[in-house]
Amino acid sequence: MSVVKQFFAADGNLSCVIEDYQPRAGQVDMAEAIWQAIESEQNLIAEAGTGTGKTFAYLIPAILAGKKVIVSTGTKNLQDQLFNKDIPVIRSALKQQPFVPALLKGRANYLCTYRLDNALNNAIGYNKEDAAALAQIKQWAKRTKTGDIAEISDVQEGNPIWYNATSTVENCLGQDCPDYADCFFVQARKKAQEADLVVVNHHLLCADWSIRQIGFGELLPSAEVVIIDEAHQLADVASNFLGVSIGARQLNDLAADTEVEYFKEASDMPDLRSAFEELRIEVKDLRLAFGLELRRGDWQEIENNPKISAALESVYRHLQTLTDQLEIASVRSKGLESCFERAENYENQLNSILHDEQGEWIKWFEVHSKSFMLSRTPLDIAKEFKDFMQQHPATWIFTSATLSVAGRFEHFSRNLGLYDAECKSWDSPFDYAKQALFYHPRGLPKPAESDYTDKIIEFVVPVLEASRGRAFFLFTSHRALQRAAELLADRVDYPLLVQGTKSKQVLLEQFKQKGNAILLATASFWEGVDVRGDALSCVIIDKLPFASPGDPVLKARLHAMEQQGRNPFFEYQLPAAIIALRQGVGRLIRDENDRGVLMVCDPRLLKRAYGQMFLDSVPPMRRSREMEDVKQFFADERKS
Repeated sequence: MSVVKQFFAADGNLSCVIEDYQPRAGQVDMAEAIWQAIESEQNLIAEAGTGTGKTFAYLIPAILAGKKVIVSTGTKNLQDQLFNKDIPVIRSALKQQPFVPALLKGRANYLCTYRLDNALNNAIGYNKEDAAALAQIKQWAKRTKTGDIAEISDVQEGNPIWYNATSTVENCLGQDCPDYADCFFVQARKKAQEADLVVVNHHLLCADWSIRQIGFGELLPSAEVVIIDEAHQLADVASNFLGVSIGARQLNDLAADTEVEYFKEASDMPDLRSAFEELRIEVKDLRLAFGLELRRGDWQEIENNPKISAALESVYRHLQTLTDQLEIASVRSKGLESCFERAENYENQLNSILHDEQGEWIKWFEVHSKSFMLSRTPLDIAKEFKDFMQQHPATWIFTSATLSVAGRFEHFSRNLGLYDAECKSWDSPFDYAKQALFYHPRGLPKPAESDYTDKIIEFVVPVLEASRGRAFFLFTSHRALQRAAELLADRVDYPLLVQGTKSKQVLLEQFKQKGNAILLATASFWEGVDVRGDALSCVIIDKLPFASPGDPVLKARLHAMEQQGRNPFFEYQLPAAIIALRQGVGRLIRDENDRGVLMVCDPRLLKRAYGQMFLDSVPPMRRSREMEDVKQFFADERKS
């Protein structure tokens, strides 16, 4: 018996630390495959269905191999779970082979004492809430040992005040900072460099990649094994990091930081003051030029609108003026020097967006209530990612519950250039045929109909009554979600929880506590959400989750594929929608005791030829088109 199989055996190491431990065949096979991939230095794409236990299946062989390992997860929450829950269990089981783990997040997740002091010493203009939040951060700063802002519950991570108490690559003073010796981020990075196992997230991994791309060395320690969990998210994250984005917030923050440094070190330079004040005005005027509608639009819309174009060129000119003034002032302090470097960087970024002559980029804009964002993204990242892997010689393991489409891995591997990776898959150990029912009623309206949401509610309400609430109702658009919320308010007697009314975490906690709630949500609840037990017994999906054809990034990508003679629908749109659906379906059954009904309201599932690919990609549930079967399913639950 191999060392890995022994570890997972009924009388192995895990059985000593996990109560009522039972080996899972899929988990053992996956762990063995990863062990062999590491030993042979063969890249591996490993798909593991819900309940396989993939975290232990990849961590244990990587640690037993005695290699330097980086594990990258999809989100910071998953990072914390991995580091604070899963790794301690493995350390207990591996007493004979101790290892040193470390948790490393992005710079903006750590307290910056220098910027906090700056904010406290220049507190004029803060409202009552911001001043109170800064005071709470100040008190926490005296007792924290890690500086990880996730520690403090009194000030939410999403609170904009954190900008004043954390740093970014642009505004960090580096070794010139007076607080550098005690910098929490530097300490976390040092621990990561010395550790055997480092837990990061995709954003940090891709930030390291983008930093290497422009020649600044590497942020992450070198590793012999790189494990990408939730790997289906990686291509989108990587695409964003290889692109360029600059917006109102960055420019306003630059003006604000320049103002602080101006009053400290350069109050005798009136031209500097005029420069940052005028940039603020121009940024505001550009936001107004975009109009009231909140949207994501194609770059041609800017080019065809003289008002927006003129306002954008004016922002660029005033940013150049501020850069020139900061260059003159930069000799006075490290703070002003940092502002100059940021301004110069922003000027270069904005220039690369405005004057892209290559045509290799997708350009678009986003308009928010008080800000805007201008962006460019590469059409294809496969070659760049393949080059990145070659520069980083390690065994790469890519894992997720949703990497294949109808059993094939081409979509995932093609997006990242993984043409030489071995592909393996393990089904979920759950008995979907007994635990779940797939309901797809007859007579559903066409998704293109203007009153589609109103019509499907008539099919949904009887299901919600049969399930007695306890449902996720997942939507492909916010507009449909809001309309459904209006309609259901008078139609059901169960608590309605609507995404956007409270934070995601609060909504999830309320959903679990109430036990009979209906949660209406869009994209962020389709994955990474784990509700076990009776509180979630029904998942309803309004439409097959095809990305909006009007999205400027998607539109440009599809056009480029057409120009190459490829079929963008079957190569890109359909596989992406299938993987998204698989994620949504994955919310339903989370352990061996869960039971539930999946309802998909989109008639294209059976009326279009490609619908079979969706059906072939979801777990093998019993299927029905009869409402009576749904009622019977929940009636059987009450009997047991």
